[in-house]
Amino acid sequence: MKAELFPEDIRPYISPSPKGDLGYDCLACGARFQPDRLYYACPKCGGLLTLKDNQFNRLREKPGSFWRRLFDYRRLCNSQATAGVFAFHEFVAPLIPLEDIVYLGEAHTPVVAAPPALAKEVGAEFYVKLDGLNPSASFKDRGMAAALSYLKYLTRTKGYSQVMAVCASTGDTSAAAALYSAALGGPVKSVVLLPKGRVTPQQLSQPLGSGATVFELPGVFDDCMKVVEYLSDRYQVALLNSKNPWRILGQESYAYEIAQQFDYELGDLALIVPVGNAGNVTAILSGLLKFHAAGLIDRLPKIVAVQSERANPVFLYFSQALANRRYVPVTVQPSVAQAAMIGDPVSFPRLVALVDQYEKTAGWSSFFAVEVTEEAIMEGMIKANRRGLPVCTQGGEGLAGLKAALAKGLITPSDRAIIDSTAHALKFMDFQNAYFEGRLAQEYGVPTRSELTNRPLELEVKGPKPDGQNPLSPSDRQKFVETTALEIAKQLGLKPTAD
Repeated sequence: MKAELFPEDIRPYISPSPKGDLGYDCLACGARFQPDRLYYACPKCGGLLTLKDNQFNRLREKPGSFWRRLFDYRRLCNSQATAGVFAFHEFVAPLIPLEDIVYLGEAHTPVVAAPPALAKEVGAEFYVKLDGLNPSASFKDRGMAAALSYLKYLTRTKGYSQVMAVCASTGDTSAAAALYSAALGGPVKSVVLLPKGRVTPQQLSQPLGSGATVFELPGVFDDCMKVVEYLSDRYQVALLNSKNPWRILGQESYAYEIAQQFDYELGDLALIVPVGNAGNVTAILSGLLKFHAAGLIDRLPKIVAVQSERANPVFLYFSQALANRRYVPVTVQPSVAQAAMIGDPVSFPRLVALVDQYEKTAGWSSFFAVEVTEEAIMEGMIKANRRGLPVCTQGGEGLAGLKAALAKGLITPSDRAIIDSTAHALKFMDFQNAYFEGRLAQEYGVPTRSELTNRPLELEVKGPKPDGQNPLSPSDRQKFVETTALEIAKQLGLKPTAD
């Protein structure tokens, strides 16, 4: 849709220009730093940083109804720069000029209602947001779009000749970081640290295909993350994990899209979010608070954070009485939801601060944490796929979390629940296939239930058979077709058509 066709009051705002006073704020000591360089920890005290727009109140000069109309109309515009997470430019990163925005087709992923049979089995109607339909097949692209756009802006204005973009990953972060770094090109080179044997073959192939330098290290994600933090503290590298606050800004777009997809009426929603490194749940809380502060939404939805019982520091923290809460990292055990295998989430300080602000703003208990078993995660993935809703293992974790939240009465069947399926199901099919074949590693502790398995069937066909090399004669081919079809019909119990 061309700009001249938009309403007159909207037209001047369709293409945003850089505004605001964005800066790094330290959660620990309150120090503030200008966004003219890459910071990952406070230079004064080492605390975790957030990005805050000190001119956010300018957005309140327009009513919420204006912003809703602008964002709805902007979705009709054919501009690449505002087609992705920067459709919400004023709320994401208003500092960045449109010329520096890196867009690869990310964001605005669909929300799909669960098929009736699956909803009945769960005990409530719900939706799944299929974030695996992003370019690198995971939600991580949202954060990378913002982080790499800022990096493009920084390299252009500072004239950097070389930038090493480094991340630790359980698979999805590395795929997104490598893809967006490759698209940016020029001085930006991608370096990835992975825990050896803890990434699916599909996920490993992605950063390799994008040309990244990939290091496979012993241990788990937490070990890789410590190495990346050490590098970022002592060398000139661009850290692309969610410790990077620009990543969080891009991932806030998930919350903005949910608001838009539900017509900005969120009071009866419950968002089910896997925790992982706590970057995504942090971003969702932050985005919802911004939209609420600017008047785009009147009520805040419930948030249910889900963790595997094998990597559950956030669940353990929020399970304690408020006055006695103490955070203790955990040693993770293997999980089929590989992104969940994080025992010390780097965004935890952000999460605690935002949960406090969120519940005070909501005026009621609106944030919950649940833990689920590995068996429930696998069954969630398999049952969703079997009912026509393809989800990854993290989506299975979300489905298990929805069931747990319903069982505990944290949400009710009248709530409209939305599960975040963070990655494409095909990234994690190795787990499903291993389950079907009875070879899922014992370290996951997941028993196989025969009613959930599915295997290909082989037919013993008598007579001539094709071998893939030498063609059958016409008569032999006809015999093969007839014999095979009869055997299939017999096994399926098919009845012949009437003459």
